[in-house]
Amino acid sequence: MEPTYINPGAKEIAQLMSNGCRCDDWSRIRFNPHTDFSRFRNITFEGDVKIGLLSGKAMIENALIRNCRIGDDVTIRNIGVCLDNCDIKRGARIENVGSIIFEEESRCGVGTEVAVLDETGSRPVTIFPGLTSQIALLMAREPKWSENHLRPILMEHLDTKDFFIGIGDDAVIENCGSLLNVSVGREVMVKGATSLKNGTIINNAAPGRALAFVGAGVDAENFIVEDGRLDSGTVVRNCYIGQGASLEKNFTAHDSLFFANCSLENGEACAVFAGPYTVSMHKSTLLIGVQTSFMNAGSGTNQSNHMYKLGPVHWGVLERGVKTSSSSYLMLGAKIGAFSLLMGSHKTHPDSSQFPFSYLFGDDRGATVVVPAVMLRSCGLLRDEQKWPARDRRLKRKLPLLDRVVFDVLNPITVEAMLTALDVIDDLLLRPADDDRFLRYRGMKFTRASLERARHLYELAIYKYLSLRTADGFPEKREGEEISDWVDMAGLLIPRKYLEMAMQQESFNDMREVFDNAFTRYPELEREWIANRFGDHWRKPAEVIASYAQDFDHTIEDDRRRYLEDLAAQNEMLRL
Repeated sequence: MEPTYINPGAKEIAQLMSNGCRCDDWSRIRFNPHTDFSRFRNITFEGDVKIGLLSGKAMIENALIRNCRIGDDVTIRNIGVCLDNCDIKRGARIENVGSIIFEEESRCGVGTEVAVLDETGSRPVTIFPGLTSQIALLMAREPKWSENHLRPILMEHLDTKDFFIGIGDDAVIENCGSLLNVSVGREVMVKGATSLKNGTIINNAAPGRALAFVGAGVDAENFIVEDGRLDSGTVVRNCYIGQGASLEKNFTAHDSLFFANCSLENGEACAVFAGPYTVSMHKSTLLIGVQTSFMNAGSGTNQSNHMYKLGPVHWGVLERGVKTSSSSYLMLGAKIGAFSLLMGSHKTHPDSSQFPFSYLFGDDRGATVVVPAVMLRSCGLLRDEQKWPARDRRLKRKLPLLDRVVFDVLNPITVEAMLTALDVIDDLLLRPADDDRFLRYRGMKFTRASLERARHLYELAIYKYLSLRTADGFPEKREGEEISDWVDMAGLLIPRKYLEMAMQQESFNDMREVFDNAFTRYPELEREWIANRFGDHWRKPAEVIASYAQDFDHTIEDDRRRYLEDLAAQNEMLRL
């Protein structure tokens, strides 16, 4: 039971005043009855203040404290301006801070609208604690549904949910400038931030394992950091930084969302939907108006979403696993197929989604030349698939995982794209080439030789997939059951019927339950898809499928061998 707080008597007031404390109305100041008043020095009290029991090394000194509620064992030292209207929980430590102020009715960044993808704000995502990459993608990609169906649910959720506003248990705030309407959660550390306004920093981890951190030189406004990290001069406006995500080394971002395990340094993001494992490490790199996941941006990567006609309304999708080379440029809108490598300048709005695992070269006129399927030979693909789960910062912290992530490179979406590509390739090979010897399709250019090679590589990869998923035999096809169309929901792979089911729900919890169920049932749903998608042409004896899969493995081993030989030759060249 909470003790009855008391006003200081004449003796206690005299002791406080002898320690440099001042107050115009001591009747509005209440203390724990067992308070040691020697722990207060040079404090100006204003308004209504309640302070818990201080023990151990806890002290409160050199501060103006106005209308605050301070828990047990809180340390407050050297506040330049004031603490105003703060609810400071047990064990928090606040030292060398300009000011911490909470205005009445502030929601501390909860409910901020992020103008993601389309910078004009036609696809707003409303951020709040517990936002998942899946629900955020629904908001951004289905704006009419979001406005008509989701927004009323969201407003009710925000109005009825009791979000914590204050400074949490054992939080640390030190050597900072001003914090205005910034809620700092349990065990969160804020060290050296320059200016924080209208934000919430949340720790969902087990005690002693907090991921949430805001560090030196950070300047942030209208934001939520949920089990994420901002550090070393990062500047953010209107952003959500999710679990395990890290922005540092002077990275700047506005109107962007960063989900599980993103790592971004040095560059810039504008209106970016950064799905899980988006990585950008280099200076002069601008990501703008794109949806990504498992992406790796090379130095000088650049996109443009503004053609000076209707404003920055253009946006695009880089499907999972896209890599961009140094100084690559993409004029939006565009859609780049999964696990492709983008090189050079691309100005013809290509849609390569039917050709995953491709090289995309920009020619001297900005046209896109596609070499399909060649990424399938890369030994780096297997390395990527293995490194992502190993680099999941969330797992050792015992977090309730918000973003659901399936890591498979070969999956129903990429395999379906390859199956479609085989049909498209057959059709393209029946056509005569243009005068420049290229075949054209959806804003892209192909050579006949590259298409013929791609047909072979895609077939090997499909058989490799089947060898992995049908080792115990093909699942039986169910009569009358339709082939599922699958969707990549920012890291989670689901049949479209689950997406439609989620969009029919009437609460966030029910939507999350649909996605969680799809995540849990992924292996089962995948086998159902295989049963219905693959006909007799692909249902070869196990030893035949294994032979094709072995050929696929050999191409990767050949690539690894050549790479290691080249690396050895280079090291020999560079020897002393």
